[in-house]
Amino acid sequence: MKRDNIKLGIAPIAWTNDDMPDLGSENTFEQCVSEMALAGFEGCEVGNKYPKDTRVLKAALDMRGLQIANQWFSSFVLTKPMEEVERDFIRQCKFLKAMGAQRIGASEQSHSIQGQMDTPVFDCKYVMNSAEWDRFAKSMNRLGEIANSMGISLVYHHHMGTVVQTAEEIDRMMEMTDRDKFSLLFDSGHLAYCNQDYLAVIAKYADRVKHVHLKDIRPQVVEKVKSQKLSFLQGVREGAFTVPGDGCIDFAPIFDILDRADYKGWMIVEAEQDPAKANPLEYALKARQYIRKVANI
Repeated sequence: MKRDNIKLGIAPIAWTNDDMPDLGSENTFEQCVSEMALAGFEGCEVGNKYPKDTRVLKAALDMRGLQIANQWFSSFVLTKPMEEVERDFIRQCKFLKAMGAQRIGASEQSHSIQGQMDTPVFDCKYVMNSAEWDRFAKSMNRLGEIANSMGISLVYHHHMGTVVQTAEEIDRMMEMTDRDKFSLLFDSGHLAYCNQDYLAVIAKYADRVKHVHLKDIRPQVVEKVKSQKLSFLQGVREGAFTVPGDGCIDFAPIFDILDRADYKGWMIVEAEQDPAKANPLEYALKARQYIRKVANI
């Protein structure tokens, strides 16, 4: 890939899990960002232990040569008043703008089962009806318009257990949204998890992908999640996700598609695991070495 086009980052969720804070509770913010830099990454996303004061956070990251690339935003456009969603969204955009970030990663959490410990992720996913699709698409265009006015791009994170999980749902979402206001956060791991053709998805929408999560899976664990009717969070504890180079996904074709599309932006290693089982620094180094070898960056 063209090195000048790409910034490589890593998500803090490998050190401390936002949804299950007991995973990595012993790991400090300082350890997390220091090990990110030590592993050779240029930036990161935002975790629950990060300082909320932008001056404090920026100083800590500057010392380590790191930048903020993106931050997750839980939208509830189907179940909350839009004024409330917009207020929270604007507040987060202001934080990201102050940190020099250019992306905000939204994921619709209305009816989501991803955070429910005892709900089988393969059996109980909510499916939107036509009216909900219309409301969802119009609301996402509105959030994208707000983000654009603040110098930020809205990128949508398709995710297991949410209303936009499958390739078919991604297709419908992309058809119903405005390309000038709404872009895709491509996540290899979530599509592989639900047995979708992730290469077809990224090839189809390469020109609308503005943020990339490099996530791998352990298929034998995913099969256990499916056969034993485990939840998304139980799957994380079991080790369903891992870093590129440690699972079953061949990332070379993904890198090739992005390169041919002249992708410019962040690629973020993201693999939520139990840090007690998967040492975060060890796996960060493994991912960095793999990306250097396969993508030549």
